[in-house]
Amino acid sequence: MTEKIETGSILAGKVTGIQPYGAFVALDENTQGLVHISEITHGYVKDINEHLKVGDEVQVKVLSVDEGAGKIGLSIRATEESPVQQITKAKKPRKRQAAAIIPEAEGQQGFNTLKDKLQEWIDQSQREDLIKK
Repeated sequence: MTEKIETGSILAGKVTGIQPYGAFVALDENTQGLVHISEITHGYVKDINEHLKVGDEVQVKVLSVDEGAGKIGLSIRATEESPVQQITKAKKPRKRQAAAIIPEAEGQQGFNTLKDKLQEWIDQSQREDLIKK
């Protein structure tokens, strides 16, 4: 592996292969690394082929270098601005109205909590007439 590749550096590379889990990027003639599917772009990536194709020139940031295993972890999304910053500039958060407090009523309809049903289930499990033989 080339010694000039250090964690945190941003390099230019060329996509040489695409797999369901990520894309292989050649950094030079002898060195290539993997951009995991989660590091392709911000947000969810269902299919890498929608974002990259073999031969694309990309900017990548080196996330990890494992010289013993000969592996280099890369990220394309680390070289891009996060879309969250753009959204927060455009939208202001809305004020939320406080929820109304409804007092508990006797004989309330709706779902029972587990606590309410637990004793009933224990009693049913101990009844002889309900046990299958």
